[in-house]
Amino acid sequence: MRSRTPDRLCAEAVDLALAAAVEAAGEDSVGEHLGVVADGDRVVTHFFACREPAYRGWRWAVTVARASRAKSVTLDETVLLPGSDALLAPEWVPWSERLRPGDLGPGDLLPTEAEDLRLEPGFSGEDAPPPNSVVSEEQAREAAEPAAPEAAAADGAAATAAPPVVPPARGSISAVAEELGMRRARVLSRYGLHTAADRWDEAYGAKTPMAQAAPASCSTCAFLVPLAGSLRQAFGVCANEFAPADGRVVSLSYGCGAHSEAAVMPQPSRPAPPVIDETKVDPMPLHPERAGGSVEETAPEEELGHS
Repeated sequence: MRSRTPDRLCAEAVDLALAAAVEAAGEDSVGEHLGVVADGDRVVTHFFACREPAYRGWRWAVTVARASRAKSVTLDETVLLPGSDALLAPEWVPWSERLRPGDLGPGDLLPTEAEDLRLEPGFSGEDAPPPNSVVSEEQAREAAEPAAPEAAAADGAAATAAPPVVPPARGSISAVAEELGMRRARVLSRYGLHTAADRWDEAYGAKTPMAQAAPASCSTCAFLVPLAGSLRQAFGVCANEFAPADGRVVSLSYGCGAHSEAAVMPQPSRPAPPVIDETKVDPMPLHPERAGGSVEETAPEEELGHS
């Protein structure tokens, strides 16, 4: 418990505390005396202002003490402590919690923990017998173990007649597993599957403003490419280059204005082809007929004379 009243001799040792702070930080970094606090019996801490521009609000704390029945004050420690309005660095956060989508760049490696909840051990087929095998586990174990000398001598003739039972090779199940995409050290767990589905639904789901204003959902759009497996029931990939979610995983309840059936444009009307009658010829005279005009011929003008 701190004493309410600082020790008189320790509280008066301002010069000793100032000299210790100047020795530790330099004369330009130590400012005026800010106060004194009692840390215990005959233990006092003096505070001095810090003039460093990078440590605004910090204080130099110099702790002095005095032994029982002693008149000399000794120096304990000198440290730089933040004040009530000090500028502090943000709390340190591990890199795994600071990482955000899009931070990974070319050449970067993102390690995954051995006990990552998003992953679970995969199936390779190397550590399991082939399914529906005709050889039982006991027979496979007996075939793998060498026979005893007594049994080999007694059943010599039978051994030469019938070859030992050899379990079938396991390469076939490994090939099938690799073809099905199961030959991996770890696969996505149910937890990882659910977290990915929640993330995709939040980005391109039914609650987004785009989906709320869409004329129809992606489940009826021709540009939707369904996913495989259990995700096929709820998600697909948009294949419309004009859609805002082109190339992204979208929920079947998502939608946008680029829906294939939102506004089907009618076929443009085409004019009928011209009909030309090539069996008849229309006469085209070079000189028009005089009687065929609409203007009547007038009498010839009389010759003009002098009276």
